[in-house]
This record gives sequence, structure tokens and C-alpha cells, in this order.
Amino acid sequence: MSQSKTLDVITIGRSSVDLYGAQVGGRLEDMGSFQKYIGGSPTNMAAGTARLGLRSALITRVGDEHMGRFIREELTREGVDVRGVKTDPDRLTALVLLGIRDDRQFPLIFYRENCADMALCEDDIDEGFIAEARSVVATGTHLSHPRTEAAVLKALTLARKHGLQTALDIDYRPNLWGLAGHGDGESRFIESAAVTAKLQSTLHLFDLIVGTEEEFHIAGGTTDTIAALRAVRAVSQATLVCKRGPMGAVAFTGAIPDSLDAGETGPGFPIEVFNVLGAGDGFMSGLLKGWLDGEPWPVALKYANACGAFAVSRHGCTPAYPSWEELQFFLKRGVVEKALRKDAALEQIHWATNRHGDWSTMRVFAFDHRMQLEEMEGATPERIGAFKDLCLQAALTVADGKPGHGILCDSRLGRDALFRAAGTGLWIGRPVEWPGSRPLTLEPELGPDFGGLQEWPLAHVVKVLCFTHPDDSAEMKAAQEDTVRRLFHAARRNRLEMLLEIIPSKVGPVTDETSAQVIQRFYDLGIYPDWWKLEPFATAKAWENACAAIERNDPHVRGVVVLGLDAAEADLAASFRLAARQPLVKGFAVGRTIFAEAARAWFRGEITDGAAVSIMVERYARLCALWDAAREGGKK
Repeated sequence: MSQSKTLDVITIGRSSVDLYGAQVGGRLEDMGSFQKYIGGSPTNMAAGTARLGLRSALITRVGDEHMGRFIREELTREGVDVRGVKTDPDRLTALVLLGIRDDRQFPLIFYRENCADMALCEDDIDEGFIAEARSVVATGTHLSHPRTEAAVLKALTLARKHGLQTALDIDYRPNLWGLAGHGDGESRFIESAAVTAKLQSTLHLFDLIVGTEEEFHIAGGTTDTIAALRAVRAVSQATLVCKRGPMGAVAFTGAIPDSLDAGETGPGFPIEVFNVLGAGDGFMSGLLKGWLDGEPWPVALKYANACGAFAVSRHGCTPAYPSWEELQFFLKRGVVEKALRKDAALEQIHWATNRHGDWSTMRVFAFDHRMQLEEMEGATPERIGAFKDLCLQAALTVADGKPGHGILCDSRLGRDALFRAAGTGLWIGRPVEWPGSRPLTLEPELGPDFGGLQEWPLAHVVKVLCFTHPDDSAEMKAAQEDTVRRLFHAARRNRLEMLLEIIPSKVGPVTDETSAQVIQRFYDLGIYPDWWKLEPFATAKAWENACAAIERNDPHVRGVVVLGLDAAEADLAASFRLAARQPLVKGFAVGRTIFAEAARAWFRGEITDGAAVSIMVERYARLCALWDAAREGGKK
């Protein structure tokens, strides 16, 4: 990989918000809800290549509104450079509505009338930005309008000037060339001499051209695939990669032979087709990874076919694409379950290696307490809610916009604070257990089917506390484990991370092995929390055992936070020093040590709001400093 370049690939063109029908097997007319993802071929490819470890960027336009900000923020979370994503002050971000009717019909409607990305122009193409990259990838849609065509041609000309490799995904959508009506977004091929001429006028600018047989038909001006490929070869010396659906793909670096089977190929993967939308962008992401890494075409095609297989087996476009770790696991192990989305081992790796956000440091102010606050003199539900607003104010004051801070806050008594925390940059955990319950029961707002999780923002982490012990009766274990298992699967179905807190010491005697035994039991049940919240163990051996149990079951876990149990600050400092020796422990989630004194005085009317906030700011800041010192000491 070139050390003089800061980017591997810049994609250019469409950017939209995909609204995918959540129900499968019905008409788009009958969809009752939608999942929101980033979309548009170049946008999908930018994210897909970033997941595979390439340094990716996108050039496009988005609207100056919520959907435009969503695209920019989501790309950033995926690791894509967004300097080339311009905000259009006058146009809306494009939208696409999509559905999965069956394994052959995938209806979609493009909402692209005068949309932001079609306003891309030459002024949006910065020569210095292009020069930073090793390659530029264009898609056919942006050759359909003079303004966007001029932008693409400028980018390609600059790419040639600075020695970049160039690639074209033909990406033919008749609807977007004005050849089909709004209701025919699913259409993939309509003959057009004008489109063929437009494409052929640019094909000489590319080193790599990729398309389905139908897309080469439009590029070559004939529905005879070999003849079409030869027509493209007549005007371009690019490597031509022809996608053949379940038959894989084939690459031609020189003259086109008499049979498609005579080209270079990579292994295909026999999997169940669930959703073909976005499969080509997944394929292209894998192909670009192999191409830019200098792999032989059979290897690059293997990557491409595998990434395409992931895409056709999952819901959505970009969310379906694999991480590099996931791809390597799949290629080494092979297909076990043809419906890849039902392969538990693969899906766990997919989930765990594609999570967003860097939470390598966790300094969490926990004020999700309900029962403890309700028992305080002068407390009412309204006053508890007001106090939790003060807790949030303290948390934000200490965080001061810096990373590595978070809160635990409930929605029954702390709803206003919970809502205000959105978008502040804080990590947000939200409890679901009924306080003190054993066997574990959950807050009524979740409903008996846990359907209340559908209302949660995706940034909220499901936190559940389970008082459990290896010596519990069979009946107690069965009841609690069933609740946690159902909650885990409900959280995953709703795309929510989960934090599992266990406190064995409250219900039985503990040794250095106790928590590790509990942890292993949950993994044996198929429960893979993103986070663990563990007691402040008294020995290094207890920490070693617990962390070893987590790491051998889930090497991609987010990590562990230490709970406080209303400990004195000096005791917490000692427990931090012990816990910080373990790299898996990312920080703390402490509450009463920070807020208890202020809460009692505030509820009795003895101190003002400002005084309460000041006390909590001081204590939270001291704990943050104690943890940072412990972590620094643990590294030595």
C-alpha cells in the first residue's frame, strides 16, 4: 500500500437514505415500518471498502437537513473520509423506498427529483483531494446529466494527471436515465442508443470496468454478451469484470474470448438469496479490496463473490457488508448455513466487528437508580426527574465535549434527562430491570414481548442487572436465564447493544471463580453481551478469571466496566487500580458515590440546584481522574 497517499479509494456519485421495508414477503404498499440505512451505489462502496480496511472517501452532495446529516454522520462512523461530501443549501437528500417481495421481486421507488447529489458540479471536485488517493471509482448514473457528468469527467481527468487508477461500476438504472417511470425502479435493462453512446464516450478513461451482463449490454450496444464485451474492448483497454449472478464473475484483461467461461474466475458461494438489492455494491467493495491490494484476479473475485454473498443474504445494503475479520473467518471456514443471516457464529462476528464508536475509555456516571432515590426523604417522581436533569448537567460539565464519558439513566423517572442526552456525545445506557427483582423481571414499559425496544433510539444501550449465582436453584436459573436470553435476542433484532451486569455477591458467597462461572454460563446459553458490568473484585485472580472467560468466548467484546456499589472514594480508587491491570476493563459505571450526598441534601431542600451540580461535578471529575491514573499505572 502506497505510503505517499492518505486515501486508497474515492468513490463519486449517488448518496441517499434507504428506507427498507421491515416486513418481508409483502407488497411495498403493505409495509408497516421501515429500517433506515445509508444508500446509493458510491456511498455503499465507500462504506463497504472501509469495512474491509481500505482508506475510503466519498464525493457527493447531501441536503442541509436531518437525512443529509445522517449520511455524513453514518459515513464517519463507518470510517469514511467525508471531506468530499458537500452540503447543498437548496436541495433535499435523495431517498429510496425498498422492499423484499420474495426471492425474485425487490420493488423500489427513487425519490430523486432535483435531489442534492444530482447537483454535484465541477466546483465540488478539488484537485488536492483527488491527488491524495490511489484510485477513483465512478458509477454510471452520474453520467446521465451534463452537470454531474462534468464533475465526474473532471475527477477522472485529475486522476489520470496524478497517476491514480480508475474504475467504473456501470450501475445501469433505466429509471435514473429517464427511460422508465417512477414505479419501475426495479427495472434493470432498457435498450437505449443514447445511453450506450454516452457510456462509450467515457470508457477509455478507466482501468477497470465492472457490470452485470445486462450492464455490458447497454455499454456495448447489443444484447449478445460476448459481442457487447468486444464492443467495450474496442474503446477501452480496461480489465472487464462481468458479473453473472449465482455463477459468480469473470475477468478479462485482454482480448475477449468466444466464451465467458474462458476468463479468469474466483470461487462462488452457494447461499440462499434473500435480498439482491445492494449486492453489486458489496461485490464491488470486495473487488476493489483485492484490486487495490494487488491480488491476482481470482483472489479479488473471491473477495467480491463472498461480499456479494453476504449482501444477498441480509437485510439492507451497507449494513450487510462484511468487516475484514468477518470475511477472513468466512473464507477460512466456508458455508455452514446457506441462509447466512441465520448462521449464529457468522452473525456474531458481523455484529461485533461492525459496531460504531470508539469506547476504549468508559467513565460513566450512573444515575439510573430508581428504588434508592424513591426511598430518600422528600423524593417524589417529579423531583427525582428534576434531580436527574442535574445529574446530566454534571455529566456534561465534566465531559466538556471530550470523548470517553457516558451516563446510565432510566426512562421511567429520568425520561427528560435521557431525552436531553441525545446527540451530546455521551455513551448512553438505559436500564430495563425492575429494581431489586429476583427472579429478574423487567420494567413494564418494555411489554411482555419486549416490543417496547422498538421505540428506543439506536444509540441507547440496553442495560440489565441480574442478581445471579452458580448455586441458584434450577427454577431460579431457568426463570432468570430465559428473561436474559429473550432480552438479548430482542435487543439484537432492534439493532441495540446490550450491557449485562451481574452481582453474585448479593445472593451468595463468592470466590475468585464465581463471576467467571456466571459469565461462562451466559455464553453457553448463546448470550453475547456487548458490555459486561462487574463488581469491584478484591483480588487480581478474580479479575483474571472473569476476563479470561469473556475473551475466550468473545474476543470482539466491547469490554467491561466496574460498578461502584456505593463504595467510598478511597475504596473505589483501590478497586480501580486492580481492575485497570486488565486491558479488557475499559472504565467504570459509578453512581451513588457521586450523587448520594447531593441527592439527600437536595431532596430535603438544604442545597440549591447549582450546589448539587457542583458537588457532583467535583466527585465525578475526581473519579475520572482516579480511573485515568489507574489505567496509566496499569500500563506500566
